[in-house]
Parts: sequence; C-alpha cells; structure tokens
Amino acid sequence: MMKHYDAVIIGGGSAGLAAAVTLKQNGLENIIVLEKDGEAGGILQQCIHNGFGLQTFNEQLSGPAYAERFIRRAEELNVPVLCNTMVTHMHADRTIEYVNPEEGYQTVTADVIILAVGCYERSRGAVEIPGDRPAGVYTAGQAQRYLNIDGYMVGRRVFILGSGDIGLIMARRMTLEGAKVYGVAELMPYSNGLPRNIKQCLEDFDIPLYLSHTVTHIYGRDRLEGIDVSAVDENLKPIPGSEVHYDVDTLLLSIGLIPENHLADEAGIRMNPRTRGPVVDENYMTSVPGIFACGNGLHVHDLVDFVTLESSRAAEGALRWLKKPQNESAVITLQAGEGVSYIVPGHVHADMAQPCELFFRVTAQFDTAEVLLKKDGEVIRRAVRRKLMPSVMERLKLNPADLPADGNGLTVEVRERNAK
Repeated sequence: MMKHYDAVIIGGGSAGLAAAVTLKQNGLENIIVLEKDGEAGGILQQCIHNGFGLQTFNEQLSGPAYAERFIRRAEELNVPVLCNTMVTHMHADRTIEYVNPEEGYQTVTADVIILAVGCYERSRGAVEIPGDRPAGVYTAGQAQRYLNIDGYMVGRRVFILGSGDIGLIMARRMTLEGAKVYGVAELMPYSNGLPRNIKQCLEDFDIPLYLSHTVTHIYGRDRLEGIDVSAVDENLKPIPGSEVHYDVDTLLLSIGLIPENHLADEAGIRMNPRTRGPVVDENYMTSVPGIFACGNGLHVHDLVDFVTLESSRAAEGALRWLKKPQNESAVITLQAGEGVSYIVPGHVHADMAQPCELFFRVTAQFDTAEVLLKKDGEVIRRAVRRKLMPSVMERLKLNPADLPADGNGLTVEVRERNAK
C-alpha cells in the first residue's frame, strides 16, 4: 500500500527547510522532505563566504551556518528528511515517485506538494563560444564546489565570463587562494551582480570589470590555453577588431541560473516563459491544485533571506488550501509592463483577504524611478524608488483595496521619474 502524506516537500535546501519548518510549527505533522544530495542545506553548503541572514537573523552568517540553523530547527521539530533521494516523477494527482539506496523505488501520495527544487547554471552551450572543448572551462558553481567542498584548485590563471554573484564571489575566492584573476567580462552594459559583491569581490582586489564585453573564442585542446575577449555593440554583437587575448588556463562561466522545472513540466503546470518557473497565485499555488512552488525553483533570487520568506509564505498558503481547497473567485492577472521583466505571483484572486507582496525585477538601471500600479491604463498607486537595477529584486505591496472590482488585470510599470 502506498504511503500517504499531508505534505511532501521536494528539495531540502533553504526553501524546502523553511517550508517544512513552517508547516510543522503550524501543526501539520505527517510531512516529509525529499532531498537528492547526501545532506540537507542545498547550495548554501558550498557558499562559505558570509553575508547570509541579515534580514532573517539580523547578523551575517556563512552559507553553511545559515543552512545549519534551519537544519537544527527541522531536527528539533522532528521533520523527516530523506537524503540521497531522487524524485523521478511527479503527477498532477499529487503522486510522487522517488528512488534512494535504502528503499529502492517508491511511490507516495500527498494532499499538498511544495516544489522547492532550486535552479541550475547555464553552461557553455547556452552562449555558443567558438573553439575547442578543453579542460579548464567550468560554471562558477562547479568551481565553487570543487574548491570549497572537495578542496581542488581548479586553475591559476583565471578569467570569468558573466557578472552573476557566484562568478563575482569566485573572483575573490580564487584570488585569495593565490590565483591571478585577469578580469570579468559582462555582455550587458550593467552588472548582473549585487552592488556589494562588485565592491567587495572586484574593486577591493583591483579586478577589472569589462561591461559590454564577451568571450569570443576559446583556445586549447587538452587544457585551456587562452581566450579572446571582445567588446559588443548596442545589439550585443562582437565588434570586429576589438578582441584582446588572455593567456589563461581557466574560464569560469557565471551566465545565469534557470529554475529546475522538469517535474513541473511533467505535472502539466503552467510556466512563466520569462522566469522559466511555475506561474503561481498569492498563495504560491501553481495551476495544478494542491501543488505549490517557492524559492529558486520558482524564480531566481538575489538573497537567501527572500527565499526563506517566500517559502514560509508558500507553506502558509498550502495550510490555507488544506482548510479550503476550492477558490471560485475571479482571477486577476498581474502583468509586467514597461521597465519590468517579470512579477511573482502571476495572478491573485479577487477575494484576496490580506495584502500580498509582489516580487519583480526591472529591465534596466534606473536612477530615480517611479513604480506604477495601473488598472486599464490608469495609475492607481505610485511609489518612488532610487537606484533600481536588474540584479536586485524589488518588492511592492498589493492591498485588497487595489484589486479591480471588474476582475480586469493589473500592470506594474517602472520608468525614470522625469521621463515623459
């Protein structure tokens, strides 16, 4: 006979643990966390630098220390966590198939499922850099794990493509380990990393950041021997004659993260083409009733504190749905307008009883911006924000009073305050 749970949480990283702790604290006992790695904590276990927990714990912690607090809290609440457990299938009827060394292949059912599956890095194939395929080309996360977990120095002469936060942090980490980091190239005219990481990881170590640049050729057969870096034009195309050659043995790629979504696809969950994660409502429920999503598997975050906050809210949404599974009220779509890349959640219900926090990212840098909430082209709320950039996630409170009575959608726009 198949085991049945009140809730199954897929993923034992910061998102999954925060969701599990919230469920337990609210009295839901029959739950389980399924984690594919050998220990809980997720990607935080290899992030040995500090800077985590400023909003959650009001102090700076390393990644492992932040994870440990939630691991201990889960243990105190007797949350069962099955490690070395790979979920192979998830179905719309909330049936889950998984495998691990102790139990072999198992099938379980659940009243609710919370997807806390994290994300994965874009690889060299995503940017199609010409050249051979030598050793020495890694994603920044791979290199971080080799160095921080396995104790393996991946190279001595390093260049980094992409200014994502992991790449910036690895620029500092490799320098501290004695490597020479020649620079960081970023395709866009702005950095994709947090401002504090630009300062602490590049400027403090005199590592140059080349905006509007990319790697245009890789040299070497057995081991990387060098790369060409070129400037790009306004269409992001390499400018002939601008290339500069670097003799390096290591290239780290920090070119974006993508939510892990194959389980959601299999269950028929509607996806957001921009975030490549599920579309959710104000309770973080997906288009399949009883399946919820949170964390980097929903959309890529800049701060783990936001992952924790969002995952706790997803668990609270799951608890509300268990008490009242049906919601027949009208759906109000939230649309990303001018200057906005995406919004989470993607829609809310007309009978939403409490305020909902919207997470969104902008498409460009803004010095002094107006954030506009619009209904039928008319501004119903505005807020002034300074120094907005695509690398930093923004938040906006949506109140029940903001919802249109006719069920039409709402749009969020961002523009320079002095723009016409």
